[in-house]
Amino acid sequence: MKKWHGNPWAILVTLSLGFFMTLLDLTIVNIAMPSMIDKLHASLDEVLWVVNAYVLVLAVLLITSGRLGDLRGQRTLFIGGVALFTIASLLCGISQNPAELIAARAVQGLGAAMLMPQTMAIIIATFPAERRGAALGIWGAVAGVATIAGPTLGGLLVTAFDWRWIFFVNLPIGVIVLFLAFTVIPGVRVERTHRLDLTGVLIATVALFCLVFALTEGQRYDWNGVIWALFAAAAVVFVAFIVQQRGRQDREPLVPFVLFRDRNFTVMNFVGAIVSVGMIGMFLPLTIYMQSVLGFSALKAGLVMAPSSVVSMFLAPVAGRLSDKIGGKFILMAGLALYGIGMGWIVLIAGAGTHWTAFLPGFIVAGVGIGGVFAPMATEAMRGVDPRMAGAASGVNNTIRQVGSVVGSAAAGAILQNQLASHLREEAEKRKGALPGQAQGPFVDGFKKAAKSGLEVGAGQTGAAQHLPRNLPQQVVDQITHAAQSVFAHGFVDAMKPTMTLPILLVFAGSLACLVMRGHRGNTAERSPETVEATTG
Repeated sequence: MKKWHGNPWAILVTLSLGFFMTLLDLTIVNIAMPSMIDKLHASLDEVLWVVNAYVLVLAVLLITSGRLGDLRGQRTLFIGGVALFTIASLLCGISQNPAELIAARAVQGLGAAMLMPQTMAIIIATFPAERRGAALGIWGAVAGVATIAGPTLGGLLVTAFDWRWIFFVNLPIGVIVLFLAFTVIPGVRVERTHRLDLTGVLIATVALFCLVFALTEGQRYDWNGVIWALFAAAAVVFVAFIVQQRGRQDREPLVPFVLFRDRNFTVMNFVGAIVSVGMIGMFLPLTIYMQSVLGFSALKAGLVMAPSSVVSMFLAPVAGRLSDKIGGKFILMAGLALYGIGMGWIVLIAGAGTHWTAFLPGFIVAGVGIGGVFAPMATEAMRGVDPRMAGAASGVNNTIRQVGSVVGSAAAGAILQNQLASHLREEAEKRKGALPGQAQGPFVDGFKKAAKSGLEVGAGQTGAAQHLPRNLPQQVVDQITHAAQSVFAHGFVDAMKPTMTLPILLVFAGSLACLVMRGHRGNTAERSPETVEATTG
């Protein structure tokens, strides 16, 4: 194994801070969308690309960056990624128009792709097998906290300052991580030369680009023929990639197939994708519900969800240590089950006027579950991986998780849009009888048209008013406004419940999938890896 000399916990802190930045930027931008639209005079499509440009570049380049870390040095890729991410964050913050911001976000995604796979690979190289679970537990806690903390921190920054500060906040973190990386992470000199599979890089990039672009943009283009052609192209190119990689297995392939001979690695990649689909698929409708239906501010919505991240932050290291001692199989099963139960509880009690305190038990149970997911999932996925291929394994693992996040977002958006169209019409028909006769038809028609706006949820309350007769008495206008708010609130709740049911069921399926894992007890001997010489950085 690569011998990384130095303080392992200082190395872990450095890696976790870098990892935190990349995951935070997956969710923090969503909360600032209204401010960006207003201050940059941007369209909704342009602001959506601010999110998608980052996700697209990140997901497409993770496998390549992971393999580059194996071949050129993980420390080098990590430092380069942090530097690029930090510079891109500055460019995002000073952008003067949507095009500049989208371009800077793409560069930010490149920096994130460079550094993210190296974090897990360096942890594996730094910590011996008997202490690796605890380290991955802390790393996993960072993943959980960053995912859920985005709306809370973003809401605070946008409320107190401006949307630009969701990017400026990365600057001091990036500088600290760079200083620590040069100081505490040792340089590693690999004794033999390596070659990067450039053909594999090109084919994999095309396949992932077609898939991720189709998933992120499918709903906006109404799943038309171009989107389905991209899915077909992704499938064809992916098959070509498998064939090309099969012929290179003895010449440093981009994805070593030997990784998938390890049953636990294969199962954990499947479970990781399900966890990503589940978290994003539930997170998206829930945040919209809290702000648009319950009227919570961005900050309050984030604070209501905060107990989940706080609980998981404290439990994840414990789950990691237990995974070292007794194996992670049943810890992971229980964690996924508890997460599903907690989120199921939230779905059951969600209503048009639910008080925020009613959500606390569900979020606490879900937090306990999350605390038992990331550490054992990472430990069991990487336990049998040859350390020489840790970067490739981490790249594959993170790519599958990011594609899962995109699938979760696309699926949640599509289901929510479909359910909204149906339930808004039903609620409008149900409540039109309380309105004056001349307002009933336009009221219902307004909601039919507003429903087509999908996730532009504000349209649900304003669309009806735009099609009403003019010169109505103020009392009637107030009556219609109240009815519109009621239609939207109840319609969204009814649409949200089936939308969140699918990812909850997938999380339970992931828990059951753990049954096919190989059990583990006690410490396992580490493999005899490639010998490298560490030199202080």
